Amino acid sequence: MEKSAETLVREGSAQFRDQDYKYAIKSFTTLKDWYPFSKYAILAELKIADAHFQLEEYDEAIFAYQEFENLHPKNEAIPYVIYQTGRCWFDRIDTVDRDQRCALKAQTEFNRLVHRFPDAPESAKAAQHIEVCIKSLAGHELYVAEFYFKAKHYKAAMKRFEHLFANYPDTREGKEALPRIAVCREMIDQFGDQANGGDEK
Repeated sequence: MEKSAETLVREGSAQFRDQDYKYAIKSFTTLKDWYPFSKYAILAELKIADAHFQLEEYDEAIFAYQEFENLHPKNEAIPYVIYQTGRCWFDRIDTVDRDQRCALKAQTEFNRLVHRFPDAPESAKAAQHIEVCIKSLAGHELYVAEFYFKAKHYKAAMKRFEHLFANYPDTREGKEALPRIAVCREMIDQFGDQANGGDEK
């Protein structure tokens, strides 16, 4: 005997509260598949995304949140959905010596939220996360610039320092970049072509 939509939403909600997220996904997916026009279907879609997020299945969560936003662009939960999409990237930000794709993606989502819904409660939290993203991105630029400088690849280092100062001038890292640009220029003037041998590819 098929369970009713009401039964499935009760079961899924109880499983979610009990942190049985995999079972919650199963219950909400069944609800969505069996009763796509039920008043609970939208809730099921959102809870599936949230359950994937809680399981740290971030790619699956991003897909589910984006699908929700595409299907229900006017829904009142959209600020939350965009925030959660950003969190899926934010929670995977790596150290400054590693690739910063997640920081950039998180910043993009949080910026989108703040610009579209400046008064939403989620936007205040997003603004704080943006600061963390900027610090991580600036830190990475400084790390790479220092790497080139220590390797005596002064032209490549100067390009990185210039990018750092142009894009993150208000950060500690950005302020460090300006005098380093001058040093790189001095090194290039002093060593000429030798300083250009390590140009960034």
